Amino acid sequence: MYNNRIMIKLPDEFLNKMKALMGEEEYEKFILSYNMPRYHGLRVNTLKTTVDNFLQISDFKLEPIPWTRDGFYYDSEDNPGKHPYYYSGLYYIQEPSAMFPATVLDAKPGEYVLDLCAAPGGKTAQIAASMQGRGLLVSNDTNSERTKALVKNIELCGIKNAIVTNEQPQKLALKFGKFFDKILVDAPCSGEGMFRKDWEAIKSWGKYKCENCALIQKEILDQADKMLKPGGRIVYSTCTFSPEENEMVIHDFLEKHDNYDVIEIPLPEGAERGRPEWAGGDSRVAGAVRFWPHRVKGEGHFITALEKIGHDAFNQATDEYESRQEPVNYSKNYNHRNNRDNDYEQYMKLFREFERNNLNIEIDGNFTLIGRNLYYLPVPLPDLNGVKTVKFGWYLGNFSKGHFEPSHSMVMALGRDDIKNTVNFSASSPEIIKYLKGETLLLEGEKGYTGVCVDGFTVGWAKQTGNMLKNMYPAGWRMIRE
Repeated sequence: MYNNRIMIKLPDEFLNKMKALMGEEEYEKFILSYNMPRYHGLRVNTLKTTVDNFLQISDFKLEPIPWTRDGFYYDSEDNPGKHPYYYSGLYYIQEPSAMFPATVLDAKPGEYVLDLCAAPGGKTAQIAASMQGRGLLVSNDTNSERTKALVKNIELCGIKNAIVTNEQPQKLALKFGKFFDKILVDAPCSGEGMFRKDWEAIKSWGKYKCENCALIQKEILDQADKMLKPGGRIVYSTCTFSPEENEMVIHDFLEKHDNYDVIEIPLPEGAERGRPEWAGGDSRVAGAVRFWPHRVKGEGHFITALEKIGHDAFNQATDEYESRQEPVNYSKNYNHRNNRDNDYEQYMKLFREFERNNLNIEIDGNFTLIGRNLYYLPVPLPDLNGVKTVKFGWYLGNFSKGHFEPSHSMVMALGRDDIKNTVNFSASSPEIIKYLKGETLLLEGEKGYTGVCVDGFTVGWAKQTGNMLKNMYPAGWRMIRE
């Protein structure tokens, strides 16, 4: 389940700080953990398959991760990032401890959820799986480059109900006042908990002092409060040990916001509670959970769940969200930017024609046309005027030269039975490897768009032309040739 690694050289300043925080015996165990192997994890994407089915078809050596239902440790020799199942979005490769915050958030179908510091997207994908394609998920990151990875991972996992924004929290708070039922704040931090996993985190540690990080974290939480509805939940997490960025940040927030309670998180085996003595004796922080690398099979993490006192008209029962999910007439949706209503109607006729010819389903919901690009959401698109938006929902495709061209994002969120013409390859077949590398396949079939599948799961489009399957797999997604 691991790789052997050489002893890590840790910064003296960090070592001195940890020694002062911990007793001698605990400190020795902590330091020894850095000469132990790191653990590797993957989370089954239940938007695409069930855990039981994945365990039946997978030949990986897997061991359950105790704090999440769909997470597993894997042996690094299995190299799941090179397997065709990865390209079909059946799982997301993620550090085991990092799976806990979204588990604690416990997003439900139909809720409106914000992942405020979302890139590269592992927690967003986990939240989306919990939401089962219903409700609205807004995934934000302040770094425009990192949003590219976020979008790719959302599309890889077949997520239909996510908007991606690239804004500062203050800007979002102006637009989304008391809008969300749940908010995940996986805050930028000094990254001490990732030293064993990522040597680059050690190199950058000196630049990101915990005191400076704490100022940013407090401001992010203040903005999250403005966007959370009464009765809603904020989950705050970091991948650092620093009390200044953990217990002290929570203490500061609770002192400024007396309308919050700390939800006591069930304690996974090996984890420990937050330490009140590191927050001026504030006993409320004891409801938090901390992962130490010498106590659990994972890296360092800190997680707190905060509940906003009050009541909202919508509770967590899914059926009470239905009135928020009524489709809207497209002509009333501001996002048909620079498109006249009759243009939209013509474009939708082309889309419906593609749908009739190529799909076994009819896609119903809320459509948005941005230029010639068509997007879908299961709920009305919120007002995004003035918000840097990278992705307006499930990207279906674009209109070009009088026809609709389906996107890779579209096919990744479809099942095999949703598509009229499909070709299915075994994960061990040379054909699927050739396809993932972008090669054309000599294969006879019915002309037109074809969904390419691996063991029954969609992995991309191709276009059948007689005895040739023309490859449509995106160049930037292709399996690197060995």
